[in-house]
Amino acid sequence: MRRHAREESIVIEASPESVFDLIHDYKLRLEWDPFLKEATLLDRDSAELGATCRCVSRNSFGGMAMDAIYVSFDRPRVAAVKMVRGPGILESFAATLRQDAEGDQTRVTYRYTFETRPRLLRPVLNLACSLFFASEVRNRLKRLKNYLESRDKG
Repeated sequence: MRRHAREESIVIEASPESVFDLIHDYKLRLEWDPFLKEATLLDRDSAELGATCRCVSRNSFGGMAMDAIYVSFDRPRVAAVKMVRGPGILESFAATLRQDAEGDQTRVTYRYTFETRPRLLRPVLNLACSLFFASEVRNRLKRLKNYLESRDKG
């Protein structure tokens, strides 16, 4: 199966540790993430390798829910999740968030792969999802940057 991969990145004036910790703090997630109306850990008190999380999109995006398991968790460099249960349109979804120090700043790179279903509609659905995800990921990264930079200056 050929999955569709995309990548977006942004440079944030914050340490890799600050960025990593905020991204994976489910108590603060809704303060900066404009895509979600719910973000919870299902089986652990904090994000870690093997933890399962549930993210639910805002109603304007259909309130789609996805459960994902952390398959990598290497603070402050990288964490990755893989969908274990999700919306009917997605056959698979996985994402990696990497933080690389660039002087006093951090480059945050969000790489994700997905495949849609049903197979017959895949060419149209993959294109639509690709455009949708790209726009949402860019918006989320901008909000992450704004949140961290305004918090650290305040």
